[in-house]
Amino acid sequence: MKRLATIALALTIPISACEKLARNMYDQQRYKPMRESRLFPDGTSARSPVPGTLAAASGTLAGTSSGRHGADNELERAKAQAASTNPYPVTMALLHRGQERFNIYCAPCHSPVGDGDGMVARRGFPHPPSYHDERLRQAPDRHFYDVMTNGYGIMRPYADRVSPEDRWAIVAYIRALQLSQYARIEDLK
Repeated sequence: MKRLATIALALTIPISACEKLARNMYDQQRYKPMRESRLFPDGTSARSPVPGTLAAASGTLAGTSSGRHGADNELERAKAQAASTNPYPVTMALLHRGQERFNIYCAPCHSPVGDGDGMVARRGFPHPPSYHDERLRQAPDRHFYDVMTNGYGIMRPYADRVSPEDRWAIVAYIRALQLSQYARIEDLK
């Protein structure tokens, strides 16, 4: 029995040593980029980028397949973010997209008709202003876009959830909601 315990102990020690070696591999020494080290013959801790290399994980191209595709989309997105009025033509497709995004992100507080009496407000949250108030009917398109981007009062910003293109689609839909409440008989013919 004593001999069996000795054999088991002799086999256990090398296995535990393997685990220690594996841990050392995971927890190896770290080098700060472009600092001095003995890792490479030139004395640096990292290789210099190949001339002409573009950083893939920074800037506006970070989320576009390492910058290989999507540069045109990012230019259009930058234009949309800088526009003072809706840069997209108001089409039925844009209005449908705006309605879909509005119903997801805005209607819980603002209500489906934009009067500020959404389900969240009915349950005790402060009521947002109605889109049908004269002040908001006269507000420029950029006002709604900026409020969605940066938030306003108790409204949180939605820039991290709603893309610039969708924010403009929502603005177009808000304008359609405003027109629906103040349509003139002459415009309906």
